[in-house]
Amino acid sequence: MENVQPIKQRFGIIGNDLKLNRALEKAIQVAPTDISVLVTGESGVGKEVVPKIIHSLSHRKHAKYIAVNCGAIPEGTIDSELFGHEKGSFTGATQTRSGYFEVADGGTIFLDEVGELPLTTQVRLLRILENGEFLKVGSSQVQKTNVRIVAATNMNMIEAIKKGKFREDLYYRLSTVEIHIPPLRERKDDIHLLFRKFASDFGQKYKMPTIRLDDDAVQLLEKYRWPGNIRQLRNVAEQVSVLEKSRTISLSTLNGYLPHANDSNLPAVIERESKKGDFSNEREILYKVLFDMKADLNDLKKLTLEMLNSDDSEKVQEENENLIRKIYGSNGKEVEEEATPVELLPPHEDRVEKPKEIPQEDKYHFAEEIQEEETLSLQEKEIELIKKSLERNRGKRKAAASELGISERTLYRKIKQYDL
Repeated sequence: MENVQPIKQRFGIIGNDLKLNRALEKAIQVAPTDISVLVTGESGVGKEVVPKIIHSLSHRKHAKYIAVNCGAIPEGTIDSELFGHEKGSFTGATQTRSGYFEVADGGTIFLDEVGELPLTTQVRLLRILENGEFLKVGSSQVQKTNVRIVAATNMNMIEAIKKGKFREDLYYRLSTVEIHIPPLRERKDDIHLLFRKFASDFGQKYKMPTIRLDDDAVQLLEKYRWPGNIRQLRNVAEQVSVLEKSRTISLSTLNGYLPHANDSNLPAVIERESKKGDFSNEREILYKVLFDMKADLNDLKKLTLEMLNSDDSEKVQEENENLIRKIYGSNGKEVEEEATPVELLPPHEDRVEKPKEIPQEDKYHFAEEIQEEETLSLQEKEIELIKKSLERNRGKRKAAASELGISERTLYRKIKQYDL
């Protein structure tokens, strides 16, 4: 079996990192089989080299190798690209077309950014992985293909599965063997080697002396996080080679080509909830305040009616104090002293004249009038909230109902009820 070093030389792989070597060893081991492989890693780490190694060391090496970027093909045409279509199957299908799985029969297909596949296409792909069968778009005739699938993604597939963006059964069929390519920041000893290789290549390409870094610049190069990984490192090497007149690059010069090089590597700040969520919380608080006010008002009305009919001065004073504590708090003497100036009703013996007894019929009439005023007040608040929500959502009832936390049918009934 071929070892790692000849493979590195053959495919131009630079670096001696242990994680990188382990990934290459796994690729070499699975190459002679037909096992499906999933290559994972951040964008720019060089995932595309692994399927090339697997294909070149397999018994399919003399058949076709097709690389497909799933994220670059529009959702409406990806099924046609992968599986082909029949003439007249959709607008613009002027002739029958063979898809990649038909063309690559006997060879290898590399599906880059496989996490971007639509769910309907994922179902078709699962069928090919299970029994090698597929249908062209617009055809009812089942066709067979014998291809080896190697997929790659920079997504967290477990999270994508939880969010319903990727099929769990397809993930386990694709990742029979998973090969992870480490990010560049975890290969610190390889960073300068890669930069020197890129600088040499660009020096030859543009026919100019090769640039070199001083010691401080090398330290910056190795400490930088490289969010774009090898692709970003290559881009920086090319920019510096072309734009800098001096062939010796200092720390300050290199720093100008590395965005956010001086930023500390702090954890990401969690984003706040959306404005809609904030408005929903404010609405709940407003409703709670209104209902608390309603409860306090009911207590006040009840106490007022009782006091008007009571001759017990001690009971009147006790009820006054209880009500004050309930509305203004219960922090002891300090609260009572603050609340005393707003005593709702003086003791019985201090009254100038005893209020007239309210007939039983008038009592109920008085309570009904207060209840009606309160109902109208709450109704006005409800109308105001509905109007504001409709204005904010430009008259869209469904959005307004969702914002108000009620059903669209209830909102329609209230609009009709209040003649809005």
